[in-house]
Amino acid sequence: MGYLDNLIIDTDNYKHCHYPLYPKGTEYVSSYIESRGGLFPVTMFVGLQVYLREKLMKPITLEDIDEAEFVVREQGMHFNRENWLGILNDHGGYLPVEIEAVPEGTVLPARNVLVQVVNTDPRYFWATSFFETALLRAVWYPSTIGTVSWLSKMVIKEALDRTADSSAGLRFMLHDYGARGVSSQQSAALGGLAHLVNFDQSDTVPGILAAKRYYNAGKVSNSGPNAEHAGFCAWGRDDEVGAIRNMLETYAPEGCALVLTDTYDHENCVKNIIGGELKEMVQNFPGLVGVRPDSGDIVQVTADTTGWLMDIFGYTVNSKGFKVLPPFIRVVQGDGVNFHSLPQVYMELERRGFSAENAVFGMGGGLLQHWNRDTMNFGQKASAVCVDGQWREIAKSPTGAAFKASKRGRLALKREDGVYTTVPKGSIPESENVLQPVFRDGKLLRKWDFTELIANSEKEVPESYYIDHVGPMRTVSSEMAVSA
Repeated sequence: MGYLDNLIIDTDNYKHCHYPLYPKGTEYVSSYIESRGGLFPVTMFVGLQVYLREKLMKPITLEDIDEAEFVVREQGMHFNRENWLGILNDHGGYLPVEIEAVPEGTVLPARNVLVQVVNTDPRYFWATSFFETALLRAVWYPSTIGTVSWLSKMVIKEALDRTADSSAGLRFMLHDYGARGVSSQQSAALGGLAHLVNFDQSDTVPGILAAKRYYNAGKVSNSGPNAEHAGFCAWGRDDEVGAIRNMLETYAPEGCALVLTDTYDHENCVKNIIGGELKEMVQNFPGLVGVRPDSGDIVQVTADTTGWLMDIFGYTVNSKGFKVLPPFIRVVQGDGVNFHSLPQVYMELERRGFSAENAVFGMGGGLLQHWNRDTMNFGQKASAVCVDGQWREIAKSPTGAAFKASKRGRLALKREDGVYTTVPKGSIPESENVLQPVFRDGKLLRKWDFTELIANSEKEVPESYYIDHVGPMRTVSSEMAVSA
């Protein structure tokens, strides 16, 4: 969609009328981006580098200015051609701004500065806020998806810590199935790469490609042969066993076959086909057979299927006293999995004495689409202006929405004893400022590698970052003790 690439009109129309609204003598404008709270207490920051490389490192052209003038004036909006000719002639078409940001992949509490922008040429003080629309969009979406994925990872880790002997397989336990459930291919790319910071499982190809293109990622994802209903239905209801046998035979060399079992009657398929006619074939499969219910109540069907498979194929009991299926078979649940249902599934497995390692999961729209900017109340606000050589701290403080009160002044981010705090710029040595310059005047100053994003996301954090989400899981033990 190249016709949308013009930076000058990748904004709200009204941005073009803002430059004369600043006080005379304005030289610099500084603004910042933060999550102002909302559904989650933390933010996993990710995605800015995509925007910098894809948009801000490409200069505007005279043709861009001509197109923008025609489009903007046609809408009845003011357009200052001289401003843009100045950027073209004085700065080679690159926006004269500097951007500082938190290292990507970092997880930190909400209401802290994540990005800070200031113009570098006093003649173009308006540039700071001009591209807010695109910049905020580039940050809020992948950071929100990354946060959803990270908190889901904390749920899975909690479940494994409670019921399994090892959490070594943590990064393989939540698959991204969201490509078809998002509003655009670009969303699939940004949300998909954000999920890959936390997990090594995805079928969202745009996300894999984005991680490689913008973050120098190597092998970041795994997938495997996975059935769909079209292929199974083609065999007809009377030959469901033939469809499954064919899949097991076809993908035995791959060592993986994720078999749909709800094409008709899930319980019958598990008990009488997987555990009946094809039981010996499943037991001797050279790898993993995934039994995949794709409908029904996610909590009950996941736990029921695990129990049926244990009745058929047996189980061992791990050191924590929980039952574990043989290594050749697992439940694969990808229907109805979302941020809220995932903890419920693990709680039910634990109540029944089943280890969390018996099931792996996939999320689709619940991972990449069920969120918006208000989920984490993302906003970009001006916090300081320099007028006639004097910096002024500025902020908004609306009476009708206290959470929209903004920060004042030029900002820095301090991390001391594991605690992040937004502080005035200059109050700490710049060497201690977590915000790092990443872009200036068309040039990338810091390039993050995908391995760095992963390492940042996996740093130890206080339990307070995720306890609200995993806390209910800790009530299961007390319930079990009472019932015992």
